[in-house]
Amino acid sequence: MSNLLGAINPIAFSLGPLDVYWYGIIIAVGIFSAIFLSTREAEKRGIEGDHIVDMALWALPIAFIGARLYYVLFELGYYLENPSQIIAIWNGGIAIYGGLIAGGLTVYWYTKKKGIPIWLMLDILAPNVLLAQALGRWGNFMNQEAHGGEVTRSFLENLFLPEFIIKQMEINGVYYHPTFLYESLWSLAGFILIVVLRNKKHLLRQGEVALSYVLWYSFGRFFIEGLRTDSLWIFDFLRVSQALSLVLFVGAICLWIYRRRDYPPVPYYTDGMKPQKKNKNTKNLKKK
Repeated sequence: MSNLLGAINPIAFSLGPLDVYWYGIIIAVGIFSAIFLSTREAEKRGIEGDHIVDMALWALPIAFIGARLYYVLFELGYYLENPSQIIAIWNGGIAIYGGLIAGGLTVYWYTKKKGIPIWLMLDILAPNVLLAQALGRWGNFMNQEAHGGEVTRSFLENLFLPEFIIKQMEINGVYYHPTFLYESLWSLAGFILIVVLRNKKHLLRQGEVALSYVLWYSFGRFFIEGLRTDSLWIFDFLRVSQALSLVLFVGAICLWIYRRRDYPPVPYYTDGMKPQKKNKNTKNLKKK
């Protein structure tokens, strides 16, 4: 019970001089969960599970580098004055959007190299990445970071939050919005919804699962970002993540509509790696 009376120690345990942080453990659990689920799903859709593992060996380190570079670029003034801090990721400064962009480009490169349909691979990965994000936000909770503005204790109690969350949201005597929790629950709900929808036959075409992920996450992130106190800014008046969320949301809708105009239509997600059937009308047109 005494552990509930104060903030949780961000250090899980120590191995000699090495401190192992809860943040790292939670991120690792999220990553391995996404890899495990993606491997099983890939095999269902006609793709060898080993491709997920091989791709992760490339995508994960590149995604972490991208996440760090994204953050550094938008705080360039500070890091030019303190270049030694550029690699000090243990002090914070990892941007999810930067990791998603870098990781996505790596997935594109890998699938092109191996001859795997890029949209099908993104569909396999997308909801599981969302689950990893839901889990990863609890790492922010352990570090008492990525929180929102000041609130009262009664506000948190009215959300029916357990005491350990309320106490962790108390920093130097001030209570803050648990934005980590808002995003974690939003991501978890999105994971469940998208997995249910993608398994329904003749509903989502290849690529639309991934676009559903973009729509869901960017929509929620836009509003949650508006509550946070640690946002990256452009010209001190525009939050970077809100601007990017808006662009991604609108872009995903436009791309969805554009792809639905393709003829013959894109295969359904549940078709997996099955070859697309050629339309008879298309054959007749070629003969003419």
